[in-house]
Amino acid sequence: MILLAIDCAASLCAASVYDADAGRELGRSVRDLGKGHAEHLMAVIDEALTQAGKTYADLGRIAVTTGPGSFTGVRVGVSAARGFSLALKIPAVGVTTLEALAYEARHAFGPVKVLAALDAGREELHAALYDADGQALCEPAVLSLAEAVEIASSTPLALAGTAARLIANGVGVDKALQLGPLGATADIGTYARLAAGKQPGERPKPLYLRAPDAKPQAGFVLPREEK
Repeated sequence: MILLAIDCAASLCAASVYDADAGRELGRSVRDLGKGHAEHLMAVIDEALTQAGKTYADLGRIAVTTGPGSFTGVRVGVSAARGFSLALKIPAVGVTTLEALAYEARHAFGPVKVLAALDAGREELHAALYDADGQALCEPAVLSLAEAVEIASSTPLALAGTAARLIANGVGVDKALQLGPLGATADIGTYARLAAGKQPGERPKPLYLRAPDAKPQAGFVLPREEK
């Protein structure tokens, strides 16, 4: 099975073409954009397919990062994956940024419990706790830094994600903690490998743990001119 994985959840716009049967990546394209994922995603996918020597007709599955991450980026990626799924009549599979970061931590340190956490601003973290086999012990949720520090202090584990150092500093030097990947997203190949091992189910949807920062202004009405 040939799988196409796409990730727009953070600053990267990335695509990977992965041969699930052989367990190897055939092609990839990664651009560090910050913004503008919608304008670049199709070109990134075309570059990965060309490098792999494949076309859309060769694809048997679509994988996409579902967040948590950038509201706009996650929406762009998930919308594209669902569109490809419908057009090509192939399943789409979602993978969260937190499970991917935890996977990379286990790959670095071996079987270990992992707290994957992203700094969400407003003194909040987006976090999830995984056991040594990658099963979620605590599903993705919004935590305070104090709550994350309490979890990290109570059990041996590794930390991953942009909030890993914040948590480690809160725990203190008395407790040795392994720090995994510290980025906002994992390598695109990680998403491909994880998706290849999942059973397709419901169509992927964005994982939003809080409402978007940008909201319509309430009560902002221009005064009517008297005639």
